[in-house]
Amino acid sequence: MNIGTLKANAEGVHIGRITTLTFSATVALRAFESTNERAPKFDLMALSADRRSWVKIGALWEYSSNETGECFLSGQIDDPSLSAPIPVAMFQQNDGSFNVAWRRSKPKASLDGFGSESEGALPPLTATGDEPASDRGVDSGAASGDGLGESTAPAPKGKTRVSVDA
Repeated sequence: MNIGTLKANAEGVHIGRITTLTFSATVALRAFESTNERAPKFDLMALSADRRSWVKIGALWEYSSNETGECFLSGQIDDPSLSAPIPVAMFQQNDGSFNVAWRRSKPKASLDGFGSESEGALPPLTATGDEPASDRGVDSGAASGDGLGESTAPAPKGKTRVSVDA
């Protein structure tokens, strides 16, 4: 979904407006100078509320499409007024302007039988019959202990080992 357009001004700086239902700002691209190949290509700057200064609200990296080879910019807009960062991509048009598109992140794929991550639940365990009754959730009486089975650790010196029968 297109949420803005940036056009080059007389000085060659791309400037424009990004608007959604909850966010509206005048933005500009500032070239990011670095020798690091992993550094962003641009800082995404927004005009402050008092319209006297520019504030960094994100960074954009340059990528190219695997299918078409087309270059585009990708990054996020982040501001304390937003509940979460807005992922954006900018595509250069024939006239040199950039169309700004937002994209909703895709939910992570879940493994079969494990449900979605948002549920936060593990699949139910099924008993194989090899576990003691207490491990299968079967109440074998008040003296069943903690359900962890008998300890294989040696008894402490000076104390006798007590066995509880179910």
